[in-house]
Amino acid sequence: QVQLMESGGGLVQTGGSLRLSCAASGSILSINVMGWYRQAPGKQRELVATIHSGGRTNYADSVKGRFTISRDNAKNTVDLEMNSLKPEDTAVYYCYARVQTGPLKYEYAYWGQGSQVSVSS
Repeated sequence: QVQLMESGGGLVQTGGSLRLSCAASGSILSINVMGWYRQAPGKQRELVATIHSGGRTNYADSVKGRFTISRDNAKNTVDLEMNSLKPEDTAVYYCYARVQTGPLKYEYAYWGQGSQVSVSS
């Protein structure tokens, strides 16, 4: 019912910047939380940043001060601006959204397909 379409990602050098974008589409009444997770080779998937509909954000300690998450509630999109990138940021980044699809419906989590971010040293 809901699809998360990611764009952005790529290969940059240490200290560079990238912007990830994600757009939610389908049967959407509201999106309470949007955010990004990442999974590096050989590691567990971890939370990077989330943003609630009211604007409250939270970040992993490893990205605080370097990454900025934002969203457009009207467009059902979320962006992740990544600055001062480090090799340890290399991972597949997954868009995440908790979506209510209609009145009196439960809220479910949805995931994007993943976007590769590679940072060379």
